[in-house]
Amino acid sequence: MSFENYAELLPLVTNSLIAGAALGLVGGVIGIFVMMRDMAFAVHGIAELSFAGAAFALLIGADVVTGSVIGSLVAALVLGVLGTRARDRNSITGVLMPFGLGLGILFLALYQGRSANKFGLLTGQIVAVDDTQLGAMLFLSVLVLGALVLMWRPLMFASVDPVVARARGVRTGGLSIAFMVVLALAVAMAIQVVGALLVLALLITPAAAALRVGRTPLSTVVLSVVFALSAVLGGILLALAGSLPISPYVTTISFVIYLVCRVVEKLRSVQRHQV
Repeated sequence: MSFENYAELLPLVTNSLIAGAALGLVGGVIGIFVMMRDMAFAVHGIAELSFAGAAFALLIGADVVTGSVIGSLVAALVLGVLGTRARDRNSITGVLMPFGLGLGILFLALYQGRSANKFGLLTGQIVAVDDTQLGAMLFLSVLVLGALVLMWRPLMFASVDPVVARARGVRTGGLSIAFMVVLALAVAMAIQVVGALLVLALLITPAAAALRVGRTPLSTVVLSVVFALSAVLGGILLALAGSLPISPYVTTISFVIYLVCRVVEKLRSVQRHQV
């Protein structure tokens, strides 16, 4: 790694930093619901079809963000309609993952453009976020966060105890589909920063870490956002000084945060037993 002329390089990733901050905020919030609803595996399935949609858009010269969103929405609707139960959802995800990955690899093999564009869809790119993509990602961020605010209470209720929520009149089926659509948009955003293969590092790991140390629902959400922001922004800044793609840095920071949270949780448990 080299930090020579680092200040001169920072303007090159201004858009990436802004997009990363938006993704960290969205990923930190929505990740809590993903963990509570046991949908970590589903995120991976959505990511693979999102990758396929982005690869197809790259092949035909269309907007990659649009292709990624369309692929994510198709996967989300399939999972939301057919995978009402966790067992069904996991089996359908297992079918979608290799299909989406295979399609994406086929489209990339047919693409004759720059190899960096191919690699970036899988592992993320540091300076690939232009003004148009940044605007699209910020719009998606507002859309996702706005949707989560609107359905926060029933979604939290249905996530904690779906049986009681259904008995109280909460339309858990429609709510599940709505959440899958919102999750699809978040996944499509993450593809642009960390790539399809490592999207879990921003949508799952920060939330999993926060659930280990958060004492209240609000503190857990705040910690999840802080962890996600630390991983993505720290990863971008480190990648700027190194020669590796952004993803190894993001995933390493995210994993270290998770390990630290597990240690903190263990120490708290020991202290409680001593008292």
